[in-house]
Amino acid sequence: MDSERSIVVKGARSHNLKNIDVTIPKDKLVVITGLSGSGKSSLAFDTIYAEGQRKYVESLSSYARQFLGMMEKADVDHIDGLSPAISIDQKTSGHNPRSTVGTVTEIYDYMRLLFARAGHPHSPRTGARLSSQSVQQIVDGLLALPAKLGRESVKIMLLAPIIRDRKGTYEELFQRFLSQGFIRARVDGQIYSLEEDIQLDRYKKHTIEVVVDRLALSADKTGDEAFMKRLTDSVETTLNLGDREMLVNLVDENRDEFFSEKLVDPETGESFPQVEPHTFSFNSPHGACERCSGLGSIKEIDEASVYNPNLTISEGGLFPWSKMADNENSWHMQLLKAVAESEGFSVRTPLGQLSDAHRSIVLQGNGKKSTGLPIITRHPVVRRQPRLHMRA
Repeated sequence: MDSERSIVVKGARSHNLKNIDVTIPKDKLVVITGLSGSGKSSLAFDTIYAEGQRKYVESLSSYARQFLGMMEKADVDHIDGLSPAISIDQKTSGHNPRSTVGTVTEIYDYMRLLFARAGHPHSPRTGARLSSQSVQQIVDGLLALPAKLGRESVKIMLLAPIIRDRKGTYEELFQRFLSQGFIRARVDGQIYSLEEDIQLDRYKKHTIEVVVDRLALSADKTGDEAFMKRLTDSVETTLNLGDREMLVNLVDENRDEFFSEKLVDPETGESFPQVEPHTFSFNSPHGACERCSGLGSIKEIDEASVYNPNLTISEGGLFPWSKMADNENSWHMQLLKAVAESEGFSVRTPLGQLSDAHRSIVLQGNGKKSTGLPIITRHPVVRRQPRLHMRA
C-alpha cells in the first residue's frame, strides 16, 4: 500500500512498542486490540495521534502555535500518509454509567445505524445467516407446537405488534382498530377490551399489540379445511398489521413465540425481530444485555472473601462474624446454632464440608424464623461483600 491509501509506521518504539512496523488502511474502521500492556494506546495515542497532531501544529503560524502548544516528537523512525488527527481519550467525565466515549461524541448513534442498515444478521445460536420466512412456514411452525410442547392441545393468541416503547395515549389508535372489527389489545402485557376506556400515561413508553385471533391447536385440526383456512387467514392478517412480524402467545404458559416474514434461522426455523438501530442500543430494552441491563458491569458475591472453607463457624470461618465466634453465648452464635439445629447441620463442621444447600442457608439466610430464637434469618451474611465484574 502507498501513503495515499494507508498510514505507514516504521520503527515505532513508544513505551511498550518494540521497534514495530505497521500499515493501517485509510477510509476504514480500524480497531487495535491486544492484551493489557501490549502497546495499543502507545501506538494509537502516543505515536500516530502524537505525530499527526505535531505535524499539523507545525504547519500553522508561529502566532497560532503559541496558543496550541507543541507535542513532543514520537519515538518512531517515520510515518507516511498522516493527516491531521483528532483523539478522543476514554476518561470518566461524570458518574453516569451510561455515558461513554461513544455517547459523548455521538459516534454511538452512527455506529448503531451502520450496523443496522449495512450489516447482515446471523443467528446467535447457530451462526447461520438469517433469511425470510413464508406464511406457510409460519403456519407449519404453529401446527408443530403441540408436538414440540408434548401436549394434545395448545391454546394460542395471535398478536400483531403495533407500538413498541413509544410515549402517548393512543386513543385514536384504539378506536381505529375497534372500528375495523378487532375486539382486544394487549397493552404493556395486559389484555384489554377495545370497548373499554383505556387510559394510558402520555409521558410513559407503551407497547401495544392487537389480538387478531384466539385458537386451540391440536394434531387432529390439520385435516380440518375450515380451521386451516381460518389459521392461514389470521396469520396473514396478523403479519399485515404487524409489518410482517407477529407474536404468538402460548396462553397456558403465558409466554410469546416470535414469528416473522423478515428474519428466520434456516437451520432451526427460529424467528428473530428485524434488526433496527435500537437493537444495538444499551439504553433500550430491545438491545440492552439482560444480565447487566446495559450498564456493562454486574455485582456478584465473591464467596472466597466471605468464609474460609477449612474452618468451622465456631472457629471463625465466617469472616463477617469471626470476632463473635469466640463468644459461644453471643447473639450471633446463638442465632447460627439455632439455624444449624433447625436445618440439620453443625456449626462445628468445616464450611467447605457443608452441602451447597446448608452453606447457602448460612450465607444467604432461609427466610424463616429460627428455632428457639424470636428473630428472623432473612438477611444474608454476604450482602456487604460484593465483587464487581466488568463486562465488555
